[in-house]
Amino acid sequence: MTSALCAQLRRRAILSPPVRRLLHTQGNLSAQSSVNRDEIAHFSKLSSEWWDERGEFGFLHKMNPVRMQFIRDKLHEVALDENNGAPIDKMDVLKGLDVLDVGCGGGLLSESLARMGANTLGLDASASNIAIASLHAAADPRLSRSPDASSSSGWSTKLSYLSTSAESLLSQTKRYDVVCSMEVLEHVDNPSAFLSSCAELVKPGGHLFLSTISRTLLAYGLTILLAEDFLRKVTSGTHTYSKYVKPSELVQFFREYQSPRLQGSSKSSSLSRPWISTPTSSSYLLRQEAELHGLIYNPLQARWHLAPKDAWGALECNYLFWVRKPKD
Repeated sequence: MTSALCAQLRRRAILSPPVRRLLHTQGNLSAQSSVNRDEIAHFSKLSSEWWDERGEFGFLHKMNPVRMQFIRDKLHEVALDENNGAPIDKMDVLKGLDVLDVGCGGGLLSESLARMGANTLGLDASASNIAIASLHAAADPRLSRSPDASSSSGWSTKLSYLSTSAESLLSQTKRYDVVCSMEVLEHVDNPSAFLSSCAELVKPGGHLFLSTISRTLLAYGLTILLAEDFLRKVTSGTHTYSKYVKPSELVQFFREYQSPRLQGSSKSSSLSRPWISTPTSSSYLLRQEAELHGLIYNPLQARWHLAPKDAWGALECNYLFWVRKPKD
């Protein structure tokens, strides 16, 4: 990092000290909107660049295989636990699952999920993003339909898109085996409402996968000063430092969050137990409940990697988060 960059980082850090990102679980959060119209307009203007691997979203193209690796690995681990260690092909863990990709953008992750056999719905508040995603998917007939003997036509839709918000989708009864929302949390206005909506769209026993950016000086230096201001790899104004969410804040949200139980539940309480059971005083997470994993970019290889769990600074910038909804 150049001396000029370091100096600018120090000046901005003094002028803009970190402010705690408010994550709380009180009230009917899912009824509140988390959509930021300025953010939607910003990404709508960039929608035509989604599938240009050398353009605005080049970093996400490089990140996508690592995100898929994390999703597959975690689903495989859970499947092995539940099948008493019986052999399960890691490449089959998504087959037949109903998967929702919230904030799908141009469909980078959605297409990958569908190609792994998941029945995928990509969701985005930007109609321009959905138009680009749909157009790109239409070029590959394997994504638009797949053989299905139970369907009257003999085919079923494998990948579809919808322009709406997660909050709006709650009015439908369908819930999903897996809900993903990658690089979205740091762009919403109300992170608690957004997380609550994503959580409510998960089936009991289902999985929620997130990726976002931690609110640290390192993240500020790399994602804003370096990527936006110096290298111009990302359009200036794409990221807002105050919207970044620390891993500890995300974990604490799910230590407190209790899902509304489905109608007809035999349980006396209308709410489930918290998704994460370990106490606030502990940094330990049960691997059956939640996991945090850092992402590191190697500029020499132009590749993203899952950071070793004990690596210094592993969770100081980009990171992945998985949490499982209680079955009861």
